[in-house]
Amino acid sequence: MALVHFKHADFDVAVDAAPLAVVDFWADWCGPCKMIAPAVEKLAADYEGKVLVGKVNVDEEPELARRFGVMSIPTLVYLKNGQEFDRKIGVQPEAELAAALDREL
Repeated sequence: MALVHFKHADFDVAVDAAPLAVVDFWADWCGPCKMIAPAVEKLAADYEGKVLVGKVNVDEEPELARRFGVMSIPTLVYLKNGQEFDRKIGVQPEAELAAALDREL
């Protein structure tokens, strides 16, 4: 599955159906979000079929950002069976982003 752009209406169904998911909370105007985007896209490609990788635009979906307590962007929330198990805030090395998933696979 390629990178998914979540809307509030489809978020829970998609995330609950995936054993592992990582969700990037971001915004168009956010420079650090643009810096981390290639790493998130690579995660989607590298973990295709194993991990659901998606993005939530906080300007378009503020209720999801509030629900997860996102105060800074980019924030990546890692979910296992719909429950958060890790969180990365700010620009992180690609290896760090992948390591959180590798520990759970």
